[in-house]
Amino acid sequence: MNYEAFFDSQLAELRQAGNYREFTELERYAGRFPYARDHSRNRDILIWCNNDYLGMGQHPAVIEAVAETARKMGVGAGGTRNIAGTNHPLVALERELADLHDKQAALVMTSGYSTNSTVISTIAGRMPNAVIYSDEQNHASMIEGVRFSKARKKIFRHNDLEHLEKLLREDDPGCPKLIAFESVYSMDGDLGDIAGICSLAEKYNALTYLDEVHAVGLYGKKGGGVAQQQGLADRLTVIQGTLGKAFGLAGGYIVGQAKLVDYVRSYAPGLIFTTAMAPPMAAGCLASVRYVKHATAERAQLHANVARLKSLLTEAGIPVMETTASHILPVFVGEAERCKYISRKLLDEYSIFVQHINYPTVPKGTERLRITPTPLHTEAMMQELVGTLSIIFNALKLEVAA
Repeated sequence: MNYEAFFDSQLAELRQAGNYREFTELERYAGRFPYARDHSRNRDILIWCNNDYLGMGQHPAVIEAVAETARKMGVGAGGTRNIAGTNHPLVALERELADLHDKQAALVMTSGYSTNSTVISTIAGRMPNAVIYSDEQNHASMIEGVRFSKARKKIFRHNDLEHLEKLLREDDPGCPKLIAFESVYSMDGDLGDIAGICSLAEKYNALTYLDEVHAVGLYGKKGGGVAQQQGLADRLTVIQGTLGKAFGLAGGYIVGQAKLVDYVRSYAPGLIFTTAMAPPMAAGCLASVRYVKHATAERAQLHANVARLKSLLTEAGIPVMETTASHILPVFVGEAERCKYISRKLLDEYSIFVQHINYPTVPKGTERLRITPTPLHTEAMMQELVGTLSIIFNALKLEVAA
C-alpha cells in the first residue's frame, strides 16, 4: 500500500468538502482578554469564539496560584495517581469540586474528553447486561465511552422523552441502565430536559450521567451548573464537568456518591494508567473554582451580554439559531465553504476571530458560526461584530432572519 498517497487522498477529500481544519496560532495577553496576538499575521485580534467563558484563564489569583505552586512543588506530577502523582493541590481540588456540586465525592482527570470516555465505559462496562441510553446529540467523548463500554446501546432522539421511555420500557426491568445526556449542548446551545430524564430514570431504576461541561461556572448559585440552577443536582447519579472552560485551565472531573466515585477510581484505565494532573495546574484550578463559586457579578454580566448581543444580531437580521437557550449563540450559515469564507474574512479583513463549525462537528447543511460572549466583551465590541457580520452577510446576499 502507498501510505503517503492514502493520507494525501484523505486530506484532499477534506479540502474538497470544505472541512479541512486550519489552526490559528494565537498568543493571549494576560490582562487584555478577549484580545490576543495573531502570530501568522503579526497583529492583535478580538476573540469571539472562546470557551474560557469568564476569562478565568487570565485571572490574577489563578496565575499566582499556578506560579507559586510551580516554584514550591515543581511543574510535574511525578507519575500516575497511584505512583506518587496524588499531590496535595489535587486532593484539595477534589474536595472543592464535591462541595461545588453538593456531592459526597469528586474525581479529577486530565481532560473532559478522557473523563467522559473513561467514566461512562467504566461504570457500564463491568455491569452484566447493562444498557446505555444516549442522546443522539451527545459529545464525541460520550459516544466513545459508550462504545468502549461494550454495553448494549440505545440512541434516543434528541431531548425526546417519549422515545427514551419507549426504549426503557422495551428492556428487562432488572437489567442495569445508564442514561447519558448533556445540560448545555455546545453547538445548538439548547438545554437537556434534566427534570424529565431524572423522572424517567427514577421510574425505570436507571443511573443518570449528566455532562455539564458548558454549564459549570455559569449557572447555579455557586456555579454548579444547570442542574444546580434547577434544583435537580441531588437527583443525578453522576455529574461530569470540565476545568477547561469557565474555570479557564484544563482537566475534567466527576462528582457523585462516594462509593460510585471510589468504584471509578479503582477500575478506570483512563485514570489508573495516565500521569496525574500536575500540581501547578491543580492549584490554578482550585483557585479558580474557589473564586467562581462567589462570582455572581461575573455570571450576571455574562448573561446580560449574551442577551444584548442576541438582541443586536436579531435586530440586524443575522440568523441566530432558534435552538439556543444558553450563553452559546450559533449563527446559521448552512454551507461549509461559505461558512469557512465568512470566518476567514472576519479574521483577515476585520481582525475578528469566530471559528466556523463544519461537519463532522455538526451535520452537513447546518454549518454555523459559534459565538460566545463573555463578561469582558464590551458594547463597542458587540456593535463592531454585528456591523461587520451585516456587511459580510449582505455582500453574500445570504438569507437572514425575518
